[in-house]
Amino acid sequence: MPQPTVLYHTDQASNTRREILRTAADIASAEGLEGLSIGRLATELNMSKTGVFAHFGSKEHLQLATVDAARQTFMEQVVLPALAHPRGVRRLRAMLDSWIGYVERIVFRGGCFFAAASAEFDSRRGPVRDEIAKLTRAWMLALQEEIRVARSGREIRAAVDPVQLAFELHAYVQEANWAFKLFNDKSAFRLARCAIARQIRLVSRESAPGKTRERKNQPQ
Repeated sequence: MPQPTVLYHTDQASNTRREILRTAADIASAEGLEGLSIGRLATELNMSKTGVFAHFGSKEHLQLATVDAARQTFMEQVVLPALAHPRGVRRLRAMLDSWIGYVERIVFRGGCFFAAASAEFDSRRGPVRDEIAKLTRAWMLALQEEIRVARSGREIRAAVDPVQLAFELHAYVQEANWAFKLFNDKSAFRLARCAIARQIRLVSRESAPGKTRERKNQPQ
């Protein structure tokens, strides 16, 4: 049976590692993963370089661990709240609204961590780029799948292409993140929410051309 002192030191090390990675993700969101260094983290956290280095064997390991920490934050802040909603259009809206809220609340000082990391690593090769691409693709696929569920549930029209619609909805949030960070324009979040609501309304069955004609031709 583990001794209490051993458990204490293990928990303390885990808490320290989480604190380091939370700070690393915050810095990387604004300054890039390449800007991470043991010295910078030690200064920011008021720790010794040796204390920080003990948790990571290399800069690449630090970067990969930082990406994973950002993934966990995204899951907590965006994915899990959306899962509380019924599948289909309501969950799709919740996923996008949670994502906008995560940027709007400045969870990371640089806005959406994965938007920044994708821009930094999109032309590079290696494990860090591959992990960022894998996680970003997983989010896109999740949006597409929710659109397919909405389509099979007849909430949106059968002709709607999930890949195309997910691309468009994803772009609205990315644009809001960009405008907020570059221009400090908080109205971008309102614009993105309006654009998303309009786009979903346009593809919904209620807005289908046939439905519109039927309503117009009904006797008054």
